[in-house]
Amino acid sequence: MIRRIIFICKHNVFRSRIAETLFNRLNKNLQFKAKSAGIIIGQHPNKNQADVIKKRGIEIKGNPAGLSIKLLDQQDIVILVANDVPPSIFPKKYTKKLIVWKIPDVTNGDKREIDRVIRLIEKGVKDLIKKLK
Repeated sequence: MIRRIIFICKHNVFRSRIAETLFNRLNKNLQFKAKSAGIIIGQHPNKNQADVIKKRGIEIKGNPAGLSIKLLDQQDIVILVANDVPPSIFPKKYTKKLIVWKIPDVTNGDKREIDRVIRLIEKGVKDLIKKLK
């Protein structure tokens, strides 16, 4: 049985989508499928973000997605990637397991800061995969 995990950030532009992409790429032999969503639907990554994403060989597919109670209720694990979204907004009855990472937003960041945040997300994903094994 495939279990579901969702990565959530404020706009589903960068942090949650990077986490989703890396989890699905690195997730070997686990029965999990990841999605991502934002509290508010954003646009696409800005030029600095897109440049670093491309340089790192990460391919983000699709458009930013919004979060709904129905989508939240379907997940086995909810990971709040963002430091700018309070965990208290997630109703306990719709989140079986909530994990909070508190990764900073890099909408206005330079390329070094964006790369640093990608490394933080990658570390979080790798640690999560180890715990799920």
